[in-house]
Amino acid sequence: MTEQRRISFDGLSLFQALQKIWTILPDSRLVGGAVRDMLLGQDVTDFDFATPEPPDKVTERLEAGGVRAIPTGVSHGTVTAVIDSIGFEITTLRKDEQTDGRHAQVAWTQNWREDAARRDFTINAMSCGHDGQIYDYFGGLNDLAASRVRFVGDPWKRIREDALRILRFFRFQGRFGSADPDRRTLGAITDCAPLIRNLSIERIWSELRRILTGPNAASMLRLMTRAGVLDQCIPELKGRSDSACVLLESLIVCAAPPDERLRLAALLQGAAVIPDDVVRCVLRLHLSRIDANEVISLSGTPVPTPETITGEDDLARLLADTPVRILTGRSWLAQAAARLRDQTKVPEEDWTVLRHRFTTEKVPVFPLAGRDLIASGMIAGPRIGEILAEVRRWWWGGGCHAGKEACLIFAKQRLARPP
Repeated sequence: MTEQRRISFDGLSLFQALQKIWTILPDSRLVGGAVRDMLLGQDVTDFDFATPEPPDKVTERLEAGGVRAIPTGVSHGTVTAVIDSIGFEITTLRKDEQTDGRHAQVAWTQNWREDAARRDFTINAMSCGHDGQIYDYFGGLNDLAASRVRFVGDPWKRIREDALRILRFFRFQGRFGSADPDRRTLGAITDCAPLIRNLSIERIWSELRRILTGPNAASMLRLMTRAGVLDQCIPELKGRSDSACVLLESLIVCAAPPDERLRLAALLQGAAVIPDDVVRCVLRLHLSRIDANEVISLSGTPVPTPETITGEDDLARLLADTPVRILTGRSWLAQAAARLRDQTKVPEEDWTVLRHRFTTEKVPVFPLAGRDLIASGMIAGPRIGEILAEVRRWWWGGGCHAGKEACLIFAKQRLARPP
């Protein structure tokens, strides 16, 4: 246990709520990410407590102290205390009785070290008492100072307890690690990589999307490729993870926004994944319909570049057919690919101007509908749809400038001709 560091809780209104919990449960401690982030001087969004008290006693004492208690996970020992609309999870100290790589059977314990021993990384295994004292059983403080992400105890054992810890390692390594992982850690991850296939796809994507959008995403994906992890998460890459990472790295260098859909599309495009497999990938990852359609659309055509969009009519046609968000994403992917082919051919400023035009130009809207044709005297039926399609092609070919009246005139001319 290390006592060389303390955290001050004075003077901040949020911490009045923490002090209230400590008044009711004086033996409880802050645990996990809250302790780590406060030691780093970073903002904390979730304050989690641990306590030797069983859940029923926690609930009883909170309610006696005037605090609302919600049984959010009593089977796992968790009660949520609500103070001023802020929820604080309070979990009874636990030890693992049995694990199967996904789920654990736990038992309550009074031993803080046993509870810390079941956590994933040393920097997440520290706890903090009401007086600000840090309890560090596994060297988390030293690892935090050295920007090192290290499993608690035997990495093989930790991973076999829950294979999701493989992906959590890369997420935390990207955020907190500056040194390369030691051989033992990387060896355990490489050996256990196939266990990822036993995880639910929702858990995999939850971590993968955070890696894709987190700090040092490119280097983490490279590291995942070395360890055989990326192919386990996205088998559609089919051993071409290195090529996938090349395009993603170029995309990041171009300063594209850190969007998980755009970066997933970059991986798939960089690995030259065929369209059918792109569809299979987004379906397998259980992306929402909107997100799945976006990833699929980002891999489609047309691909706008400063060279192909030469006039206002070209831009109008693009905007009429494709959502601005998709055009923008395709332009980022095209810029990343162009950078790999020839870094000096098209100046970065030209790409920036192109994307600015996407967001500032008015999106053309085809001014005619079937009801307009019927109102003008045409008979309802299949021919209406055929005429509308012809008029739209004419409108589109003319740069999307023609108004409703001009389109109606053209429609009547087409109707007068034999189908």
